[in-house]
Amino acid sequence: MELKNFDNILGMIPQREKPLRVVLAGSDGENMLRGLFMAQEAGFVQPVLVGDRARTITLLEKLGLEKEPYTMVETAPGLNITQAAIDIISMGDGDILMRGNIGTRQFLMPVLDKNNGLRTDRIMSHVSLVSLPEYPKLLALSDMTVVIKPNLQQKKQIIRNTADALKAFGYENPKLALLSLVEEVTFHMQDTVEAQRLVMEHARKPFADCQLWGPIAYDLILSKEAARLKNYDCDLCGGGFDGIIAPDLSTANTLVKSWLIHAHAITCGAVVGARVPIALTSRSAAAEETELSLAFCAILDAWRKKNKD
Repeated sequence: MELKNFDNILGMIPQREKPLRVVLAGSDGENMLRGLFMAQEAGFVQPVLVGDRARTITLLEKLGLEKEPYTMVETAPGLNITQAAIDIISMGDGDILMRGNIGTRQFLMPVLDKNNGLRTDRIMSHVSLVSLPEYPKLLALSDMTVVIKPNLQQKKQIIRNTADALKAFGYENPKLALLSLVEEVTFHMQDTVEAQRLVMEHARKPFADCQLWGPIAYDLILSKEAARLKNYDCDLCGGGFDGIIAPDLSTANTLVKSWLIHAHAITCGAVVGARVPIALTSRSAAAEETELSLAFCAILDAWRKKNKD
């Protein structure tokens, strides 16, 4: 199974007895609130808003959402909002953590703190799902948010997280490309050396349920014509890959923002590998992308509970 776009993603969310409780850390973000309440209207979540009560209620009134059901948890001045949201999750009163109107570093520092109980034996990494106008299916990209410059072992876990996220959406044995500047191993380019090593190790003893190619340049991943002109022999070029593993956070972050601005892509994203799914999109993301990220989390949550590891 492969998804051509996001049209049917809401229909993939499994039925539950009760909606998932989404704990929004930093509840005075306009499009975060819009997307969260859109997801509530779709019937699969209920909002738990954490932050400044006065600013949040003022914004809800501005958006015409003040009469919609929600739970408000006000944070005292100076209190870490993300920590307050995590505490709600830890007490069993939340199912999904969501980044709201708060900086990425401020949000992630408490999330990654081992004392807060969100960590597992897996690394946390961010997976984006992207709908590009000229690509025939949804494409995953990782990691653009959490691991700044992953080492070889961290890359293995990022690959595993990305494969699992795609499998949650019905992709069988996902095909992942290890992005590099060039497709030939060049010893002064460490990412090409590591990509070759990862492919060789995976061939001997798979560390994730996926197929792996690399090193491979960006134009070859996206363009069949580029592969033909460069005599690169891979049938997956130009539409066959299900995901891209970037060599570092800066590359992935720049790539997805370029897609958003120049290719008018649609994206959604979540942090994978934590005890609960974590919805994390840009604070400038459209409300629809926030709703899609919550759908991503709901689908991932159901898949993880069905395939406990």
